[in-house]
Amino acid sequence: MTVPSSARTGFRSAPRRARRAGVASFVGTTIEWYDFYIYGTASALVFGKLFFPDASPAAGVLASFATFWVGFLARPLGGIVFGHFGDRLGRKGTLITTLLMMGVATFLIGVLPTHAQIGVAAPFLLALLRAVQGIAVGGEWGGAVLMAAESAPKGRASFFAMLVQQGSPAGAILATLVFLAAGSLDDAAFAAWGWRVPFLLSGLLVVVGLVIRMKVEESGEFEEVKDSGDVVRLPIAEVLRTAWRSVLLGIGASIMGISAAYFTNTFVLSWTTNELGMDRQTMLYVLLGISAVQFAWQPIAALISERVGETRFMVCSLLVQVAVAVPMFLLISTTRPILVFLGVALATISGSGYYAVLAGFLARAFSSRVRYTGISLSYQLCSTLIGGTTPLVAQFLLTASGSIWPVVGFYAVLLLITTGCVAALAAVTARREHAPRVLSKRS
Repeated sequence: MTVPSSARTGFRSAPRRARRAGVASFVGTTIEWYDFYIYGTASALVFGKLFFPDASPAAGVLASFATFWVGFLARPLGGIVFGHFGDRLGRKGTLITTLLMMGVATFLIGVLPTHAQIGVAAPFLLALLRAVQGIAVGGEWGGAVLMAAESAPKGRASFFAMLVQQGSPAGAILATLVFLAAGSLDDAAFAAWGWRVPFLLSGLLVVVGLVIRMKVEESGEFEEVKDSGDVVRLPIAEVLRTAWRSVLLGIGASIMGISAAYFTNTFVLSWTTNELGMDRQTMLYVLLGISAVQFAWQPIAALISERVGETRFMVCSLLVQVAVAVPMFLLISTTRPILVFLGVALATISGSGYYAVLAGFLARAFSSRVRYTGISLSYQLCSTLIGGTTPLVAQFLLTASGSIWPVVGFYAVLLLITTGCVAALAAVTARREHAPRVLSKRS
């Protein structure tokens, strides 16, 4: 991201402002992803039985994953709506709104009656609240990335954007810990009320997040745009007119950044506990360890990428993930906890390295005038078209074939598409960033 020199002497040289923006972005996205992940965990463990009791076990899981996808269908709407206001009015207000929306929707899921209590209205209301979650997280991610990156010290935008990506494993750790506590109940108690506890706790987390976010100052880079009178009236139209190539390539470049978590936290959890017969608590402990690995590795990966170059690091990480795809699924299929952990960890270390850098990489692809809308549209359309369908497609392939190998092929294809789009988007971004310098020399 390029910033006027006048701005660098102001907000870029304010370490306190940068730290506060980074912490607020991290805490807020941790809460948002906690809310989003507990739904995915509940989808794999209990929603099929409670909200689709007339279906077979496999069909119930598929139906549960379909409601899981509803949240992804709604995410582009959140990206467009909050991207519009974020590019026109500022980042801070939108982030307070998205956090509040997510918290209310998640809390209401925790008190939602089941199919046995209110019939078909139960899955309908579940899908509706999931859609609200999707709208909220669709507007959250882009704003949090920009709040952190645009307030960062000079040359550290990608590292500060990584703090937003830390919200994903941190949210997963919180979600898994809470479900481990709830899952220690017997099956009857867990199905009756234990699964509700993680959703109800969201209310407390949101209060904490709101207090922190209220103290954050507006993004300095947005203030520069506002002061210059260069605010775009209709950001979505401007993005589609001037940066549609970046949007399309951004969708592809985001595929594994979104899909990987739902392969492990949702599909693998369902596959191992249903088809392979692993103990539910054991798998939750495995996923807890995986989230800890991701949380520890991502800052290291971001620092390495600053030295070797973002694009080179991302492409190499993705190619390593392709190489470990078959060993990962073979190790998981043994159902031995240590080997399952090792298999998922192999993919997590390579994949989370790419994911750590993705936020800053996408932010550089769009100018500050329409950056909120641009990165939100790319990331959230990807979540709808590919990311949210990942557990649904993987479960369908497994159910239809009775074999894990079609799932492995699906996983590898997504990785290769992501790699190609990362390389192509880097080239488009380089041309856009170079163009102003060429023009200025001619003038």
